[in-house]
Amino acid sequence: MNRQMLRRAIIGAALATPLALALPAMAESPALTLVVGASPGGTTDRVARGIAQEMSAILGQTVIVENKPGAGGNIAATEVARAPKDGNTLLVSYSSFSVNPSLYKKLPFDPEKDFSPISMLAEVPSVLVARKDFPAQSVKDLIALAKKDPGKYSFAVGGIGSSLHMATASFQMEAGIEALTVPYKGTSPAMQDLVGGQVDLMFASVVNVLPFRGTDRIKILGVTSPEPMSQFPGVPPIAQTIDGFSSKAWFGMFGPAGIPQARLEQLNRAVVEGAKQASFVKLIEPEGGTVVTTTPQELADFVHKDIERYAKVVEFTGATAG
Repeated sequence: MNRQMLRRAIIGAALATPLALALPAMAESPALTLVVGASPGGTTDRVARGIAQEMSAILGQTVIVENKPGAGGNIAATEVARAPKDGNTLLVSYSSFSVNPSLYKKLPFDPEKDFSPISMLAEVPSVLVARKDFPAQSVKDLIALAKKDPGKYSFAVGGIGSSLHMATASFQMEAGIEALTVPYKGTSPAMQDLVGGQVDLMFASVVNVLPFRGTDRIKILGVTSPEPMSQFPGVPPIAQTIDGFSSKAWFGMFGPAGIPQARLEQLNRAVVEGAKQASFVKLIEPEGGTVVTTTPQELADFVHKDIERYAKVVEFTGATAG
């Protein structure tokens, strides 16, 4: 190789090297992580994984789900509150997000100031059930019995501070009755004791009640949705007895406070569009869930009102944590 050819080769290599190094950086974008404050397999986890798949296709960005259960979702929320403000670390949370400010004596974050609301995702109602030989055939009968003998009957609760606990407390508060609350570590063991007759009543998720539909192993007294549910034909909404009664678990997406407006709008569009996809709708239908999407401001307003609402319910229960 003569001197001129060698010079050309050196110049070509010098020009090509920066371009080769730059290409991967241009082609790759950082992954988006959805942090979930619940264990794998539950409703919150399924909602997160379902929307992750839709958002990945819409944004053209890898979306990863990380489960960080514990402390009623507070571990996951704390991590996201402290995350970079680029919109690549987000929280998929649930009703406890509104309950915890009243339930816990001190939180490591402010649920309204330390997050950027993105959108609601879904709502899921619950079902009021009783042991098979419970001496009431309706919500009206149940209230009459409980008022006649205050404290005689028991409600199983599948977790202190959960949406089902709040449904139980809201029901007692609005019905004006007194009953014993029996806490369990999960809805499944609580349901087992209800079926076995160890407890009288409980609010349970749709998926926990469906296996008993059409059997004589439990009584299904009412649903917490304002309208009847197709999964339980003939079972009336509790609102027909207690005017305006409604209790639903909700699921929403948040980022750390300070996400740039353009990125926030991009994420909101991806969630809203993703939640409309048939695959996501079908994912939550077995839970009795419905897709509910919002603007960031609508979710912020909802959380503010929900925190105020649950403060009264938590005070009624006398429950504390942390």
